[in-house]
Amino acid sequence: MQTEKSPNSSRQQQLISHQQRLQQCQRCPQMHGPVITGQPVLAKIMLVGQAPGIHEAEVQRPFGWTAGKTLFQWFASIGVSESSFRQQVYIASVCRCFPGKQINKQGKTSGDRVPSTDEITQCAHWMQREFELLRPELVIAVGKLAISQFIRINKLVNIIGTTHPIEKFDHHCTLIPLPHPSGASTWHRMEPGKTLLQQALQSLACHPAWQALSEDET
Repeated sequence: MQTEKSPNSSRQQQLISHQQRLQQCQRCPQMHGPVITGQPVLAKIMLVGQAPGIHEAEVQRPFGWTAGKTLFQWFASIGVSESSFRQQVYIASVCRCFPGKQINKQGKTSGDRVPSTDEITQCAHWMQREFELLRPELVIAVGKLAISQFIRINKLVNIIGTTHPIEKFDHHCTLIPLPHPSGASTWHRMEPGKTLLQQALQSLACHPAWQALSEDET
């Protein structure tokens, strides 16, 4: 006798299939593969980063290097370990491949290249499908590029520490922005960034979707 699949089972399979298609994407010729994705978890929280770095391409997981260590230290301070976070939160990014290095006028590299508008647009439909499948209650946007996909941003000091009801891809949810945890940035280690980061983390800790993660961790 054939049994019907549960809605969650069906969505899980759709999410796995979605990631399989995503991992084959080669739409942006200047991007450097492989495509980097988090685990295909049916989550009520989605973290959106900017783009993987060169080391993430090596370890093949998002936030898998220095910036990730700092990010997961932030999350551990409000009750959720890295392993628990990766198992329960869907990790995405504005662009899913390493953009390559920025070349200055002297022909030298000067940090990672910022993805172009076309590259961001090409990748946006993958996120749209993830919103359709996951219907997240909470989005954590990390860094200016990620934040700007959801709300207008001028200066981080006006955004970090605030909470925003948003509509994205015809879906309503809550956005909590975070600064980028890059080791090259001093913003989150100096005032007022240091205090604003703590305010953002406390807002995160108070959100019901985050509190559900914390309960699972204990």
